[in-house]
Amino acid sequence: MDVMGDKATLFESGRFVQPSDMEPARDEMVDMGDAAEETRLALAAQSGDAEAASVLGAMLLRRGDLDGAEPHLRAATAAGDRAAANNLGVLLHQRGYPDEAAGWWRIAAVAGSAAAAHALGRHHRERGDEPAAEYWLRQSAEQGHALGAYALADLLEHRGDVGAEHWMRAAAERGHREAAYRLARALDRTAGPGDETGGDNAVAEAEQWYRQAAARGHRRAALQLGAILEKRGELKEAGRWYLTSAKDGEPRAACALGFLLRDAGDTESAAVWWLRAAQDGDGNAANALGALHAERGESQTAERWYRAALDAGDDNGAYNLGLLCAEQGRTAQAEQWYRRAAYAGHREAANALAILLLQNGDPTGAEPWFSKAAEAGSVDAAFNLGILYAGRGEDAMALRWYERAAAAGHAEAALQVGIARLRQGDEQEAERHLRCAAGSGSAEGAYRLAALLDARRPPEPAHELGETVQEKTECEEWYERAASQGHRRAQVRVGMLAAARGDVVEAARWYRAAAEAGSRNGAFNLGLLLAREGSEPEAAVWWTRAADAGHGRAALRLALVYARRGELAEGQRWADRAVALGPAEVSERAGRLRDALREELSA
Repeated sequence: MDVMGDKATLFESGRFVQPSDMEPARDEMVDMGDAAEETRLALAAQSGDAEAASVLGAMLLRRGDLDGAEPHLRAATAAGDRAAANNLGVLLHQRGYPDEAAGWWRIAAVAGSAAAAHALGRHHRERGDEPAAEYWLRQSAEQGHALGAYALADLLEHRGDVGAEHWMRAAAERGHREAAYRLARALDRTAGPGDETGGDNAVAEAEQWYRQAAARGHRRAALQLGAILEKRGELKEAGRWYLTSAKDGEPRAACALGFLLRDAGDTESAAVWWLRAAQDGDGNAANALGALHAERGESQTAERWYRAALDAGDDNGAYNLGLLCAEQGRTAQAEQWYRRAAYAGHREAANALAILLLQNGDPTGAEPWFSKAAEAGSVDAAFNLGILYAGRGEDAMALRWYERAAAAGHAEAALQVGIARLRQGDEQEAERHLRCAAGSGSAEGAYRLAALLDARRPPEPAHELGETVQEKTECEEWYERAASQGHRRAQVRVGMLAAARGDVVEAARWYRAAAEAGSRNGAFNLGLLLAREGSEPEAAVWWTRAADAGHGRAALRLALVYARRGELAEGQRWADRAVALGPAEVSERAGRLRDALREELSA
């Protein structure tokens, strides 16, 4: 019913004067209609009309006029009006007489009032009399009363009764928004990921109930619905529900909306919503604001927001303060903040603290923090424990932690497990882990997997340079993946395989990439390729680079080049260098060449 008290008072007092040439506004017409209806009801009630007295009492009760409502409700109740008895109970409850209110609710409930049965059930539950509460709430629920069904479901759920879901669903179907939200939450919990026995149906049904509750203004339902839609990639609709929830005062929705806007590139709008959420006590939003200011180089403002997150009970605030101090070289303060977060159970803070202690030369102090973080589920900490034990020569313990990290998807840990299994001769397990490492982006993993597959290949017939073969093996594909990530040995190997296929251009490209990255084998092979193509001067340049990096065969090639040119002294110098660099076969050949050049020079 519209509020009309103030306008009616002003109008009746004559201080609210309407121009005579204007029709009454719509709201004013409603107010005058309500006043007329109230007058009519009052006259009917005075003449003994119990129904009119009941309706008038309810009207005054809704308005908050308890003194005016009570005599009318008592009169109607005395005449046997059950709705009046229920409303009289409500009035007495508001006045602070719960036991007297319960008496009138009982009378109305016995007469068949579902609303009174609900109120009486709530009364008994507040006093701890659950059997009586269940009896009256069930009476209300079975009559189709939404509030009664919800209250009964809440009572049964508190007791762990399986019948709770039935009544929660009944309340939700009758439009109770909190029931719809709680039913959706229950369905969410029961529908685990990968459940093939109706799990997908439960998720879909949960979404429907979230929608119903959100449409009725339930802000947490709108938040959950936004999260479901965001996960599914429907970002536009997710943003609308986050916005709805945030405007209704849900800080978590404001925070989520901020992240959605940030990901869309609108950092300024994101900051506005994060600020709103942080001011309402959302620690995650305060951390996001801190990170935003840290990225802008505003370390003092970032620190202020991280502290605000910590004050809101978010341990990420202490961890982020540790990161901020570590970036600024404030090691002692970083350790302090890491410790605070780690003692609160923050696993990444425990890992960061262990790394800090290790860098400060305290491996004994670092180990328990690595262990704590790893046991709490930190993949990086498990990998770091593997490194720690490997450094001590405790290979079995190192392998155990590497395997744990690898099982969680850590690429470098999978690589280490693969290497260990190769040393043990278990090629099948080695290949499995190397594939995991390579598939997760490890260049070394891709190279070692390729080498493993390469070693299994049967020998192939040689190809003449210039004879093109299009077919590539799996090992070459892995070599190429590692090579494209800058792995120098893989680049050399891809070049060798291309040369074997007769693809001179491709071979030169990969050799050159490896050589320019500092690979002496790449420089040597590029020199061989250039020499075969008739570019010996350029080949000598690359051999020189390889020989200067310690490549004995490159030094021998240079000795031969200078000997053919007649530059005997330079040839002898490179022959000496080749003898020193080896390997044995090269040293022997270089020694014979050096002796020959020496004789020639002394002749």
